[in-house]
Amino acid sequence: MGIKLGLVGAGAFAQSFIPLFKAHPLVDEMTLCDLDTEKLKENATKHDITSTSSSLDHLLTTDVDAVVIITQNWLHAPQAIQALKAGKHVYSAVPTGVTQDEISELVKTVEETGQIYMIGETSYYYPGVVYCRQQHEQGAFGHIVYAEGEYYHDWDHGLYDVMKWRGGDQWMAFAGSPPMYYPTHSTSQIISITGAYMTHVSCQGFVDHHEDGIYKPEVNRWHNKFSNEAALFKMSDGSSCRINEFRRIGHPGTVRMTMFGTEGSFEDNKAGAIWVNKQADASERLDELLACRARPAESATTQTGDMDKVTASDGTHLGVAAVHDTARLPREFMGLHNGHSGSHQFLVDDFVKSCYHTTLPPNNVWMAARYAIPGIIAHDSACQDGILLEVPDYGAPPE
Repeated sequence: MGIKLGLVGAGAFAQSFIPLFKAHPLVDEMTLCDLDTEKLKENATKHDITSTSSSLDHLLTTDVDAVVIITQNWLHAPQAIQALKAGKHVYSAVPTGVTQDEISELVKTVEETGQIYMIGETSYYYPGVVYCRQQHEQGAFGHIVYAEGEYYHDWDHGLYDVMKWRGGDQWMAFAGSPPMYYPTHSTSQIISITGAYMTHVSCQGFVDHHEDGIYKPEVNRWHNKFSNEAALFKMSDGSSCRINEFRRIGHPGTVRMTMFGTEGSFEDNKAGAIWVNKQADASERLDELLACRARPAESATTQTGDMDKVTASDGTHLGVAAVHDTARLPREFMGLHNGHSGSHQFLVDDFVKSCYHTTLPPNNVWMAARYAIPGIIAHDSACQDGILLEVPDYGAPPE
């Protein structure tokens, strides 16, 4: 017998996840929840879901075992806490939360209730991150010296529409949030590879000058003036890392990571990805290994030549790289949408299996806190001209 699951928020982003949760063999029943009656009805019909709920409050009175929260980002932590206290397991879209206090309460609530919490952080499953995690486990980096994580997403690349969907008539008040309040795509790459976490930070902010006025302090609820923020962190393993969160940038956009060790290094930029070591002639191009495309299930671990010519079918994994362990995914996922560099199907599978088996997911609440809190403290530093601040830590996941 599987689990009963409720998904809260039937908006644009949820469309990528509803079919996956519905198809998972360990999900017996799925309930769709949204405050917008018309949107709820439309999506229930679209996805052939018969069980619906008109609000999170109502959903939590039902017998669902787990709740998936895909709502406005400033609601994530309060809604997750509410669901956990109601005895439900929780999957939350990023970010974890937007204040240190609410993230602290979230961790405390998980510890008190014993319920499972998982943050839906896509970068954990990105091909380059998976590759570097394997290299680190094998000791190929040696000691980590320095790493860079960055998320570049200019407003001209769809952000206006996203914020209007999320914020409605008041979207301008929510749009100008500090870039470092959305750091998890960047921080998770480094933390999930090395296991180290941020201990101190100095951050600089770029004062926005754009005519749209999104980052005027009197316009947004955070009184924030920065559209770009760059932070230098001290790590618990003695290394350093730089995190960039840019929202006004002449760049096509990216989420990527570079890491340097005493024995080997991984570099990724617009020109491609490469592994290098101390030998000048020992570099290895990784573009083919890390490319996401369709992969037939029967040859997922061997075919490397012309996978980009494979067409989607019931026997094909979509949007995955050669470093992804597709053998662990349910066969029911074959031919279904995958996104964010192959991460969506792994996110869904990890959460559902964690709920079913009552095991700790990789992106658990302690990791989620370590992904998010550093950005909140970094913005505090930027507001004080880059003063060095200590980053609080809420501990490691239990063994």
